[in-house]
Amino acid sequence: MRLYLASGNVHKVAEFQELARSSGLPIEIVSARAAGGMPAVNEDSGTFVGNATKKALALLSALPAQSWVLADDSGLCVDALHGDPGVESAYYAGPEGDPAANLRKLVEELRDVPQERRGAAFHCVLVLVGTSHPAQAFAGICPGTLREIPAGGAGFGYDPLFVPEGETRTFAEMPESEKNQLSHRARAWAKLAAYLRTLASGVDRRPGS
Repeated sequence: MRLYLASGNVHKVAEFQELARSSGLPIEIVSARAAGGMPAVNEDSGTFVGNATKKALALLSALPAQSWVLADDSGLCVDALHGDPGVESAYYAGPEGDPAANLRKLVEELRDVPQERRGAAFHCVLVLVGTSHPAQAFAGICPGTLREIPAGGAGFGYDPLFVPEGETRTFAEMPESEKNQLSHRARAWAKLAAYLRTLASGVDRRPGS
């Protein structure tokens, strides 16, 4: 099965391909670049599921019949910031969506926040849609805390600041295989993978079916 990923982010493509491999599913994750690029989408729904659905449908409209699209919308919700940056995580420091600038801004915003108030959670919503298949959403949440100073050279985005619950290392200090057992995307993917197995078996377990 080929899933076009509604993103041009090479890190996300690699991460989802590894998730597919580790789940034992014969799935090829293909970047939107292979379809001519990701269409412009105004991510203004105010929710992770709304934004992911908009991206999935936008890319699907540019693909041949019988195509499948996977879209994700994810972000970091920080307790001390009342849930921000949340759905605006990718554009926290401005419309250019510079991950390094986003990380610097978050570090600065939390500069005077004590460790006991540095709780946060990564949220992810995956949306799967096919040419003749309605959109289905799968959510995953990874709770944790935030370091004062970024650490680690792996991962991307806010990974160097985020320590998942039960761990002492940031996502950026973990090998990809280990992060993929804990992350918000991994948790959402596990639900998606279970759904794909029901499709492969010919059993439709969509809500209401």
